Amino acid sequence: MRAISHLFLSIAVCGFFSFAVLGHTASKPEQKSDAKSAAAASVAGDLPLVDLVSYKQVLAKYRGKPVMVTFWATWCDPCRAEYPMIVNLAKQYAPKGLVVFGVDLDADSDLNLVHQFIAENHPGFPNYRQDQKINADDFYRGVNPGWSGSMPHTVFYGRDGHIARYFVGERPPDAFEKAIQLILVAPTATSRNVSIQSHAGH
Repeated sequence: MRAISHLFLSIAVCGFFSFAVLGHTASKPEQKSDAKSAAAASVAGDLPLVDLVSYKQVLAKYRGKPVMVTFWATWCDPCRAEYPMIVNLAKQYAPKGLVVFGVDLDADSDLNLVHQFIAENHPGFPNYRQDQKINADDFYRGVNPGWSGSMPHTVFYGRDGHIARYFVGERPPDAFEKAIQLILVAPTATSRNVSIQSHAGH
């Protein structure tokens, strides 16, 4: 009888461990699924979202340096035409101290187009994306009181963090170079109230 008891005990123990192992194996697909979800949530090329507060925080990081910010969108033909030039200017003037970053205004539904645009242009400078949950008009006015959302839009900040000049609409390379030279040589934004505007390019 004692031998039979030991036999039943051994069978019960083996059954318990088999169940435990099978249970552990069954949970692995969920772990892999969670890992894939996490990877999908951070797809390469995703741009950090900014509202007006976080936009100003980004600017504050570069206080004391000349800054050029380009606002763009994939639906804006002049933006797509102008962006490669801005990429080249950023490379050209980076050794002289110019800081460049971009802000994309595309809708959430156009993220694939945004990723493709970034991959094709290789900007070499940081890009952010406007949070679509915020009030767009408040964002535009907060960035620049003279801006109503027309694209493309480029803002040049002096070393004191104030707007030295801005463009609304597409501009030729020489206009960009003059604006860049302005903020490179001036210790402060002496031309804060000077603006250059053109018709909106949608």
